Amino acid sequence: MSDSPLVVAIDGPAASGKSSTAHWVAERLGYRHVDSGALYRALTLLATREAGPSDGWTGERLAALADRVRLDAVPGGFEPTIDGAPAGDGIRGAEVTRCVSLVAQMPAVRGWVNARVREAAEGRSVVVDGRDIGTVVFPEAPLKIFLVADPWERARRRLVQRLGRRPADAEIAEETERLVQRDAKDATQTVQAKDAILLDTTYLTQAEQVDRIVALTRALERGVSPEADPA
Repeated sequence: MSDSPLVVAIDGPAASGKSSTAHWVAERLGYRHVDSGALYRALTLLATREAGPSDGWTGERLAALADRVRLDAVPGGFEPTIDGAPAGDGIRGAEVTRCVSLVAQMPAVRGWVNARVREAAEGRSVVVDGRDIGTVVFPEAPLKIFLVADPWERARRRLVQRLGRRPADAEIAEETERLVQRDAKDATQTVQAKDAILLDTTYLTQAEQVDRIVALTRALERGVSPEADPA
């Protein structure tokens, strides 16, 4: 049985359920959850307030703002703060969602986020979700999961979460188009690690996907290789 801290790396495209699944997995395992996307969103929120129109943003300009954004430890995970105050629900707003892909493509910003995520994980067992987690941030992570789902299903889930009701087909079609465009923008940051386990959640409930990842982690804790896949 492993007594050393373990890193569970969860990657996947937008709206694949990375963050909510990672949070639930971490809670089940008693690990800490590190949401790298929350850092990108917190910096994007700060930029929308202070960096002028997004078409003038540069990696250097945003990196200069980054010192004001932190990940502070809270029970079970970490919370993004801006100038010491919780970033709050503003990081999920429409303007941040529209601009965050632009921010996430900037090498200076990516380097800053990756360094903060590594610092948060140091000496702890963590479940980390985001982009480049299994390929760049933690290439030696003993368990890497790559979540995928059909774009239509990803769009439906996102709308249910956002609207709190069953969306119409026309609404899903419009959101699907936005997700496909987002996938194209994020393609270079959404790469499956060669040793990652592909988990297609199109026909899985969130409870089922969480159970699968928890089982893989518990097996790893017992010294069983993820390739054995106990699920």
